Amino acid sequence: MATNVAKQLTTEELEAGLGEILTAPAAAGTIELIVRRPAEGEREVLEEATVDLTEGLVGDNWRSRGSRRMPDRSANPNAQLTVMNAHAADLVAAGARERWELAGDQFYVDFDLSEANLPAGTRLALGSAVIEVTPDPHTGCAKFHARFGGDAHTFVNTRKHRHLRLRGLNAKVVEPGTVRSGDAIRKLP
Repeated sequence: MATNVAKQLTTEELEAGLGEILTAPAAAGTIELIVRRPAEGEREVLEEATVDLTEGLVGDNWRSRGSRRMPDRSANPNAQLTVMNAHAADLVAAGARERWELAGDQFYVDFDLSEANLPAGTRLALGSAVIEVTPDPHTGCAKFHARFGGDAHTFVNTRKHRHLRLRGLNAKVVEPGTVRSGDAIRKLP
């Protein structure tokens, strides 16, 4: 897993990089990185992953970890998968691709994740799988703050950028399948 110590960008540097994020394609893009989280604090970069209706990303700790936001602390079915824009990950990681995985997401994509492009309920094809964007917001946590800095944490969550989903989005699996790094991600009608 990548190291936690690295350059942390200022708000001004982050704002200057926003234009690159906005170049992401809106109809079809590419899966740039797949990361499995087998245990707390662990990351495995995968070339190929299986997504499952019950388990989410097979081998990931989403189900066993549960969610403090659920009354019974079970896994949140609306946060089964997390997807982050690769340009946003690269920006907060100060251009260090080996640090993207520290954001804690499973799929890093060259794709427009904005609310205007992907409202809740939108279905996306990833490889042979289909996922659905859920309404649950995906926000940076204390770990994101520690790894990328307070300015990055604020930048991805600020009200003026929230509609862009710079921190990413939550999704659930609706059709299981196989996803490979380099596969297309595309909106379904």
